[in-house]
Amino acid sequence: MITLDYPRAERPAAPHRLYSISDGDTPQILQPVRMVSTDTPEKAGYAGRSELAQPKLDECRRRLETGFFPEIPAALVEYLVAKLTGDAAARHIAAGDAASLEFDLLLKDRLTRSTGTQRRVATIPTGEVVDRYGRLLAYLAPWFAGGSSDPLPPKHDPNRRTFNLDMVAVGWAAPFLIYPSLPHDDDLNLFLTEARAAWEHKRGAWQAYGENLLLGYEYRLCIKLGTAKTPKKGVAAAFQRICIDVSSDPPRSVGRFGWADVAPPDRLWVWTDDAAKASVDLDIPITP
Repeated sequence: MITLDYPRAERPAAPHRLYSISDGDTPQILQPVRMVSTDTPEKAGYAGRSELAQPKLDECRRRLETGFFPEIPAALVEYLVAKLTGDAAARHIAAGDAASLEFDLLLKDRLTRSTGTQRRVATIPTGEVVDRYGRLLAYLAPWFAGGSSDPLPPKHDPNRRTFNLDMVAVGWAAPFLIYPSLPHDDDLNLFLTEARAAWEHKRGAWQAYGENLLLGYEYRLCIKLGTAKTPKKGVAAAFQRICIDVSSDPPRSVGRFGWADVAPPDRLWVWTDDAAKASVDLDIPITP
């Protein structure tokens, strides 16, 4: 159980009509929404189809094995190299396509009323409202209009669950908690419980594509390392967040490079620029 005693930004949910989805964690409404705390595998749009992306991963592996990046410690090198198999790109992109399909099915299931009509989507913005790509950072859930005809279910009713939580619970999205966009403690602990169960039981993407599947942020990191012009630029682009191990009591910072020994559901991330404020809010010593 984790208690993080700091004020979260609170904003009311807002209804939007769902039009389409572009991948497993980016539904399209009037503005693209990035579902926070979740990270599905990338599709071919990120680094190209597997025949284009795999050479970039192969170069990343070669660079890691030959010490091209001296800042990256041996434990993290070993962790990444084990995932950089000859079919890593193909499996990752296939998992991204499958996650997108799973998300589409989940939306149709939970947004369809018993009458066959479609609910709107409730968007709940987070502490960091918009990301660098102009996407709204939010938690998403089915929208209940309220009143006797469409009452809002009680807080712990399964119908109140966010799509963010559901995608993590079924194992098609990896947990990707990033300060300051964290849920309140009750929801945070529920999220961690579901994330740990999905990891321990190897659900979803892990069941279909193996435990050594590169997570979304790991895939992006390796593509950056494999295409960087210099070691300094590669490390700067790939390691912009500090990891907090929330399985320890109290949670502890493992820095930018120490997350290889932290299970995926137990990683909480802090942008290096936010380290000073996060240290105060989370009451955890954090250095950039």
